[in-house]
Amino acid sequence: MAAVSAAPYGQAGIASIPWMFSTMLGVQGITDSARIAILNANYMKERLSSHFTVCATNKNNRCAHEFIIDCSDIKTSSGIGEEDIAKRLQDYGFHAPTMSWPVPHSLMIEPTESEDKAELDRFCDAMISIREECKKIADGTWPLDDNPLKNAPHTQAEVSATEWTHPYTREEAAFPVAWLLPRGKFWPSVARVDNALGDRKLVLRLSE
Repeated sequence: MAAVSAAPYGQAGIASIPWMFSTMLGVQGITDSARIAILNANYMKERLSSHFTVCATNKNNRCAHEFIIDCSDIKTSSGIGEEDIAKRLQDYGFHAPTMSWPVPHSLMIEPTESEDKAELDRFCDAMISIREECKKIADGTWPLDDNPLKNAPHTQAEVSATEWTHPYTREEAAFPVAWLLPRGKFWPSVARVDNALGDRKLVLRLSE
């Protein structure tokens, strides 16, 4: 087959970056990295397993460097899907994990060896808080179509606007956990977008 771009052998960084990573770490470093990544994943799985449905573990109820949360039961009880949880994580200052792969309606969480325990706990606390929010929707405290998950992520402009018509507070929208205030947060630049519409329609913005 002929090359599909100007580089017939692909992008050089794909080979050079892992080579440098492996060379600098050495055999012991790579082994330690793998062990820590697996430890991190199993620690998070244990913290979240009583709140979410965790699938694809081995006979000892352990995972490798990643674990999968099945969101199907949450969707059934509250109407909240994996995309809503992924968007809501932005309000907590986190980029969402892999969504709907390899299991449909799931989130695949894979912490690296570089994350310390405090960061792992913050992510777990955010997920547990989101699970409690789902319960508020399921029991009718928040309506199905106007709640922090369906409206996530919330931008700084939206939260600071004069008008606020939602049945939850601005604080619940933007600062749902106490540690976000002193730590600060990364504000999403845009609110909820229609992903399917964007996939179907190509918009080209040409500079003048």
